[in-house]
Amino acid sequence: MQPTEVSSWQSFGGTLSVHDHESALQNCTMRFAVYTPSQANPEKVPVLWYLSGLTCTWANVMEKSGLQRAASKHGIMIIAPDTSPRGEHVPDDEAYDLGQGAGFYLTATQEPWAKHYKMDEYITEELPKVIAENFPYADMSRQGIFGHSMGGHGAITLHLKHPDVYKSCSAFSPITSPAQVPWGQKAFGAYLGAPSVAWEQYDATELVKERQTKATILVDTGTADTFLERELKPEIFTEACAKHGQRLDYNL
Repeated sequence: MQPTEVSSWQSFGGTLSVHDHESALQNCTMRFAVYTPSQANPEKVPVLWYLSGLTCTWANVMEKSGLQRAASKHGIMIIAPDTSPRGEHVPDDEAYDLGQGAGFYLTATQEPWAKHYKMDEYITEELPKVIAENFPYADMSRQGIFGHSMGGHGAITLHLKHPDVYKSCSAFSPITSPAQVPWGQKAFGAYLGAPSVAWEQYDATELVKERQTKATILVDTGTADTFLERELKPEIFTEACAKHGQRLDYNL
């Protein structure tokens, strides 16, 4: 599974590169970006996955955040996947919060989404193999994960499901109770069908009731966030963490 390099440039002493590869899992061409710090040669460096939010691609964090400065300083490789499968043959929706750009880091079971929308499996299984086989300085024994909004939802749920893989977990303004807010209800209904146990497997608030990790989950949410009260509702997740013993460092 050798990816094709689309572009690359120097950034804070390291290299930011963009790649395409054919995803057998998602039945389409997927694009991702990698920031490789200068410390990666000759040493292996830890890997930090960044999951973006609704409407985003790999470009949002890599082109707008400036996180390469910190990654360069601390010697961390950053991997930024896309937020959904892409292509003319991939099902989409006119709304911004469903379809392409809104994969919600789950495996769809409903038509027409099921053939392509398998973002959680892609992030945890297929793409790591591509990284391990083609980026020799990636230390896959030291991985962490973080994200924003929908990506924060993905980061926390994947950490709770795979704590031995993702040793750290952070999120900015995450959707932590998707089954209880409009964004999540719409996406889960389309991708997973009627409310069921399947919804719980992709809901951080439900997962934390059964799965607690040793790591302290770090969360930052802005008080001026337009979606704070309608879509984020952080109090639901914080209460669940407190009740079930999950360590959480929450900053509002």
